[in-house]
Amino acid sequence: MSKSYKVTGINLKTQVFGESDRMVTILTKELGLIRVIAPGARKHLSSLGGRSGMFVVNELLISQGRSLDRITQAQTIKSYPGLAQGLGTLAASQYLAEIVLLQALSEQPQVELYELLNEHLRRLEGLSRDGTPKVVAYLAHGIFQLIAFAGLTPQLQACCLTHRPLIPELTNSHWRVGFSINSGGTICLQAWENLKAQASKQMSNTAMEATGNYGETYKQEPTALDYDTIFHLPEIPKISHRLNAKQLSQFQRLLEPDIIPEDVARDDNWLLVEKILRQYTQYHFGRPIRSAALIDSYFAPKL
Repeated sequence: MSKSYKVTGINLKTQVFGESDRMVTILTKELGLIRVIAPGARKHLSSLGGRSGMFVVNELLISQGRSLDRITQAQTIKSYPGLAQGLGTLAASQYLAEIVLLQALSEQPQVELYELLNEHLRRLEGLSRDGTPKVVAYLAHGIFQLIAFAGLTPQLQACCLTHRPLIPELTNSHWRVGFSINSGGTICLQAWENLKAQASKQMSNTAMEATGNYGETYKQEPTALDYDTIFHLPEIPKISHRLNAKQLSQFQRLLEPDIIPEDVARDDNWLLVEKILRQYTQYHFGRPIRSAALIDSYFAPKL
C-alpha cells in the first residue's frame, strides 16, 4: 500500500504532463517546494482542473510514487482570481513567484516564505486595474521583502564604504549617490572618488618601487622576482547606477512594512527601482528573471 501525506500549498508553476495530466510545482508550509502530478487535470470537468491552476491554495492529500508523487485529493482554501483581471498584476505575481522558486527549499518547512508570498499576492490583487504606478511600486516592495528574507538585503541607509548614514537632500537637485550591485548597496560618491584616487596613487608608487624608477630613465633586464610579485590594491566597487535624492528616498521606503497607496500615486521612479532590484536579484541568484520581460513590455510605455 502506498504511503500518503497531507500538505497545504500554493501552486507556483504548472506544466503539461502526458496526455491529460499536469505537473505542478507547489510551495507548501510543511515540506517547502514539491513537484507533483495532478492526474487528469487537463480533462474536461476534471475536479483537479481549477485546483491545479496558478496561485491556487489547496489542502492536499498526496500519495507517494516511484518517481513522482500524485495528488489524490485537493480542497481549495484560497485563490486569487483578481490577479488575472489585469495583465499588470498577473505579470507582477508571476515575477514574485519566479523569485520564490529561486530561493525556496525542498524537504524543509517554509511557513514564513509561504505567508510572505500570499501577503504580497493579496496586496497585488487588491489594486485597481488602472493603478499602473501602484502595481510597479507594490512589485518592487515584494521583490525587496523576498530578497531580504533570503538574507540579501541591499544597504540603503548607509554607505557601503564608510558605513556613514546617507540622508537624501531633497532640496538639492545636484545631490547624487551611487548604487553598487556587486558591493551590496548605496555608496557615497565622494568616498568612491577618494578610494579611486588612493588606488591610483598606490598603483603608481608600487610601479616605481618594482622598477626602481624614481625619476631616472634607464632599462633593466627583468628578473624572476619581477614576474612573481603580486600587488594588492583596494577593490574599487562598480557603480551600477547613480540616484538622485528622490530616487534614494523611494528606495529607502522599501524598508517600511507596507507601501502607502496615496504616496505611490505621486511618484514616477518605481520602474527604475524595479530595474535595479531586478539586476541585484539576478546577480545574487545567478539566474535571469524571465517574467521581467512582461514588466518591460507592459509598463514601460505607460509611465
